[in-house]
Amino acid sequence: MTRGKQKIEAQRRNAERNQKPKGSQLEARAVGLKVICPICKVQLANPNQLVDHYGSKHPKEKPPSEKLWVDGA
Repeated sequence: MTRGKQKIEAQRRNAERNQKPKGSQLEARAVGLKVICPICKVQLANPNQLVDHYGSKHPKEKPPSEKLWVDGA
């Protein structure tokens, strides 16, 4: 009967492993994305990324002032 107990334990471990993680990774990601490009509306994590984004995606435009970096400001 030891195999029966091992099988039950293995099923329990697999069920724990296969459970969906608590919380959403998309929600956590959305919290970290604070800066929005006013031209293409892409969300970025920090102002340095916005400057780099402007250099690569919008080379003819100047990055906006700091007041426009954070959404809702």
